[in-house]
Parts: sequence; C-alpha cells; structure tokens
Amino acid sequence: MRQLEYLEAAVAAPTWAQAAATLGVTPSALSQGLAELERRLGVELFARAGRRRLPTQHAAVVLVHAQRVLAQTRDLARWAGEVGAGRSGQLRVGMVDVAAVHHHPDALRAFRSQRPEIALHLAVDSSAPLLAQLRAGALDLVVCVAPPTSAPDLDVEDLVRDDLCVYAPAGARVGPPATWGPWVMFPEGAHTRAVIFDALRSLGAPSEVIAESHQPEVLAAMVRLDVGWTVLPAVQAEHGDQPLVRARAKPIARRSLVVARRADAIADPAADALVALLRDPPAART
Repeated sequence: MRQLEYLEAAVAAPTWAQAAATLGVTPSALSQGLAELERRLGVELFARAGRRRLPTQHAAVVLVHAQRVLAQTRDLARWAGEVGAGRSGQLRVGMVDVAAVHHHPDALRAFRSQRPEIALHLAVDSSAPLLAQLRAGALDLVVCVAPPTSAPDLDVEDLVRDDLCVYAPAGARVGPPATWGPWVMFPEGAHTRAVIFDALRSLGAPSEVIAESHQPEVLAAMVRLDVGWTVLPAVQAEHGDQPLVRARAKPIARRSLVVARRADAIADPAADALVALLRDPPAART
C-alpha cells in the first residue's frame, strides 16, 4: 500500500523531492520504495530524462489500479475511524457551480436540516477535476456535467438538463450561424465545451475561440464588454441584475447534469439520502 502511495505521489508532483515532502518521507526512501515496486511488478515505471525521472506507459496502467485500491482503502479506514470514535461521519460532495447555486441549493439545505449529525463538505469546481477527485477517493459523490464517454468505474445517474443558448454582444448583427462569433468559451477539455462545439458544427457555425474561462460569470462579462459571443446555460446567463439576451431564441443544445459515485465505493446511507434529495428537490414537492 505504501508503495502504491509513493507511485501516486510521484506521478502527481512536479519533482520527486516534492512528492517525498507531501508523503513526509525522504527522497531516498521514495526512490527505494518505487524501485521495490518495480522489482515486484517486473516492469519499469520511471525512465530517466536528463536529471528527471518520467513515468513510463506502464506507470499509467499501474496508477489506475493504485488509485482504485487506495481510494477503497481510504474509504474503509475513514469508515472504521468514524465507527470506532462513535462519530456519525461526514459526506464529501463535489458540484459544478450551476448545480450548487441554481439547481440544488434546496437539496443541500434540506440535507443539512435533516441530517445535522453529518458533516457536509462541499467542493465547487469544474467537472473534470471533480471526477478526478472522486476517482482518487477525495470525494464521495459528484454532481457534474455528464462525461463525454462512458465511465465503467462510475455509477452515473441523470439529474437535470440545462438549455445551452447563444449570446452575442449588444448591438451585434445576428445573421445565420455561419456569421456567428468569434467566441469566448469554456476551456478545451471542458465537458460543456464538447457539447457546444458538436452543436455549432452541426449548425455550420465557425469555431474561432479568442478567450476562455471556466467561469460562466466571466464569459458573460466578456460578452457585455463586446469581446465576443458565447454559449451558456440559460439558467446562468439570464440570471441576476445584468442578464444576457439570447441571439437565438431556441437553444442550440442541452447538456445533462449527473450525480456520479465510484462503482466500487462502500455503501453510504448519508450519500443515498442526499442523492434522494437531488432526485426529488424539496422545492419541487411544494
């Protein structure tokens, strides 16, 4: 287990010295532990490139296994520690901003009210980092944009759908899709960007991107400043005291927000209770 932790840290950190520091060991101990892991597995995990040691293709395969085993072990250790100490436990939840602020605040409030014995820790980030933390065992469940490809290591359930609409700077001439843009957009690799660009291509719209941000509020501000056009969830773009006005009334696409949990995670009644509230928000019942 310790050697798997060494591998996880050595791949994540910029240098082995920093990896050793995060683990509280010496660089020599880290090096010896990884050498022993290579000996046991019979494959080279790191290759020298000048003074640096870089992960090999074998390391990527072993890392997937290491993260899964470490995540399960941390789950078990956390559960055992809470039971042994007589605590009711905690729930670590990750959400994209639109889920936390617009779609599910009532569910979060209701959970805190109904389960005051559970320490609810909320992390707000974009989808890819949240799913990475989920897979590493740092989060118990995540509400995010649906991954663009299937993920057999995750249990994923649809929750809500967002309309994605086109917004242009004030005074811009809105012609056919071929004249739209240039764009201020979510960064490359963002799940929502993939959905948007599939839709733009199907409409014959250009895809020139001149500015990027993970923050919808920043993208909306750039539209107001006449930097470029954007595509945003209507629930965010048309909210607040400076709502954007659609360049086209009909959404160009819809994205799904899902709740994801690790398929191999230990059953957690607190997580089940929150997922039930996410499926059936208190506001929707009244």
